[in-house]
Amino acid sequence: MAASESLTEVLTTTEAQEGLSSDSRSGRIGSAEALIPERPAIAPSAQKHNPRNGNCAERTITQNFHQNTAFSPQLWLTRHHKKSHLHPVHLESLEFSRRKQVESMSRSVKASQCLPKAIFSPKRPLSAVSPLCASPSQWQTRKSSHSPLGNPLPSQRKKVTINTLRALHQRDEPITMITAHDFPSAHVADHAGIDIVLVGDSLAMVALGMEDTSEVVLEEMILHCRSVSRATKAAFTVGDLPMGSYEIAPEQALESAIKVIKEGRVQAVKLEGGVEYTPTIEKITRAGIPVLGHVGLTPQRQHSIGGFRVQGKTPVGALRVLEDALAVQAAGCFAVVIEAVPAEVAAVVTKKLKIPTIGIGAGNGCSGQVLVQADMSGNFPPGRFVPKFVKQYGNVWAESMKAIETYKSEVKSRQYPAPTHTYPMAPEEFIEFARLIESKRD
Repeated sequence: MAASESLTEVLTTTEAQEGLSSDSRSGRIGSAEALIPERPAIAPSAQKHNPRNGNCAERTITQNFHQNTAFSPQLWLTRHHKKSHLHPVHLESLEFSRRKQVESMSRSVKASQCLPKAIFSPKRPLSAVSPLCASPSQWQTRKSSHSPLGNPLPSQRKKVTINTLRALHQRDEPITMITAHDFPSAHVADHAGIDIVLVGDSLAMVALGMEDTSEVVLEEMILHCRSVSRATKAAFTVGDLPMGSYEIAPEQALESAIKVIKEGRVQAVKLEGGVEYTPTIEKITRAGIPVLGHVGLTPQRQHSIGGFRVQGKTPVGALRVLEDALAVQAAGCFAVVIEAVPAEVAAVVTKKLKIPTIGIGAGNGCSGQVLVQADMSGNFPPGRFVPKFVKQYGNVWAESMKAIETYKSEVKSRQYPAPTHTYPMAPEEFIEFARLIESKRD
């Protein structure tokens, strides 16, 4: 009777979940209540942990489990469903499915035997440790892997505003800024407590695979700004104005800035340039849109300055950087990025200004720092050129490669998906399904 008891126990559990009565079952496989055995109770002595023999409670469960899982579809059908005429292929499929389920549960029990004694305390039920000990309702819990990532922040910090940034500057507390180009990259930056998240035009290379920043257009920047802004619940979010969206006239710049704010849902815009763009900055700030300046190395103008070269290395060049920074401050910028400038020069510029400076390759004398997230997290293949000022804090590429290669290997070997990754079907439902197939053949 071990086979029938094992199956009817599973059937009764499933039907109890579905709210089926004995009357509703009688038309298919008959009443199962009379066949339900009582699950063997675990003796109190078996619940004690013995360091020499492992966890007795789990071992007892394993033994009882294997005693009740000697399931044979043919035997069960002979005893409890004699009127059924299933094709042998269907019987083999049912037996294979049951055998895989048994193997999966057995592995779960063996794994739980290695857990520390503290896990099996009286205050913590075994169902919290082993899937075998869990109730069927816990087995049936399903969550989509495509659910939104936008969970509440673990610590609800206040929204960072311009006033927050000014307060940090007054306290001489460094301002943290990092780039993000989509929801996941912005989500992790916001959760990490970054002050400013910049949707930089560097996404042209790190997200869109372009050669340089001059290729990305305004519409693409707005799309990425929308994605980032959905994740930045606390960080102050800035959107870059790409090349070609503000150079023609201040009116064009204002129109572009309004679109980035309204459609991109960011709190400020950034544009490159110094003295020559003061009318443009004034036009945008007079409309009530905060502007983040950018002086020193301006990547959008790399062709006119001889490529990605350090700026301000000569007395004349250093003076030009200072003049540009003072000009954008006078035009209304709330802060200014200083890129690829000698540390000594950037420190002097920072002292001369009343607004914060955000350095990138400009030393630690600035009011804050910014890096491209893909660079600092190591999310790039080996051999890629990385600027001197970048410090790699992680190796996302290597971790991703390891995970994807393991996934590929398990798919090729049919190790994934395992029974634990598939949706179960009650045995009696599968039998009914097979019967319907047979009836259609007739």
